[in-house]
Amino acid sequence: MKRIGFLSFGHWTPHPQSAAQSASDVLLQSIDLAVATEELGGDGAYFRVHHFARQLASPFPLLAAVGARTERIEIGTGVIDMRYENPLYMVEDAGAADLISGGRLQLGISRGSPEQVIEGYGYFGYRPAEGETDADMARRHTATFLQALAGEGFAEPNPRPMFPNPPGLLRLEPHSEGLRDRIWWGAGSRATAEWAGQQGMNLMSSTLLTEDAGVPFHQLQAEQIRLFHDAWTAAGHTREPRTSVSRSIFPLVTEQDHAYFGLERRSSDQVGMLEGGRAIFGKTYAAEPEELVRQLAEDEAIAAADTLLLTVPNQLGVDYCAHIVEQVLEVAKDPALGWR
Repeated sequence: MKRIGFLSFGHWTPHPQSAAQSASDVLLQSIDLAVATEELGGDGAYFRVHHFARQLASPFPLLAAVGARTERIEIGTGVIDMRYENPLYMVEDAGAADLISGGRLQLGISRGSPEQVIEGYGYFGYRPAEGETDADMARRHTATFLQALAGEGFAEPNPRPMFPNPPGLLRLEPHSEGLRDRIWWGAGSRATAEWAGQQGMNLMSSTLLTEDAGVPFHQLQAEQIRLFHDAWTAAGHTREPRTSVSRSIFPLVTEQDHAYFGLERRSSDQVGMLEGGRAIFGKTYAAEPEELVRQLAEDEAIAAADTLLLTVPNQLGVDYCAHIVEQVLEVAKDPALGWR
């Protein structure tokens, strides 16, 4: 069965037509949407992280709150920009959120994407070392994060501690067993997908790829997934890896659906320039359920992934976003897809 959840960027704006006019609105509504998704039979609540923007930024308080209010669904990020992160402090936050949720955390991390502020990570106190790029720095932070997540002791204990220590070197606490296997890398290219497979991280691929091979987006993304699996196998990892893709999918069922997304029927892949290179952005799927089934059945990347994340327009409110999730879950039951 294909896991189906939502991915929210958590936009908010003080505009009278926005259902999310403040940061408080976004945070509380994100929790409510996660609860509604679980009640509808969905499988995950995921949140994007952006800094210096009117969007969700600090994920761990939100993830812990969602974990406390739900019982079954996976909770995660898609993705955290590792250029901005203190990897050891992040280990503690992630361990706490995972323990609160009972081991349901699926943490997506990456090198990051263009942000609101030029070299914003510098304001957080991080700069690439001599000879490093910002991508190199993100991978260095990631290596430290993954090593500390494993739970091995590495810090020399104080011989006169305030409280008794266990024997040997000390690890970070709280430690959550198994969390290392639930780390995902947000890969924007085939090469970074192969790197993720080599490192033993699951693969998270969005609606944007930072390369263009002259083929439809879904076919390029399916190739990315195949290369990830090949790299995983070649690296000798023994557990079964997971892969996810994100999609904008809107079943046109009600008059409101048609008003909001009817024009997206004509959506197609878009190719453009991003950070000096060609990139491709996947199309939006918007159609009546029967036609939507036909279109989705032809998407090779969705077929190859075990998890589908639905990008939701959170400023339209919890009820409408839950409606989208519900209608996609209905579409997923069609035997022509074989998702549920």
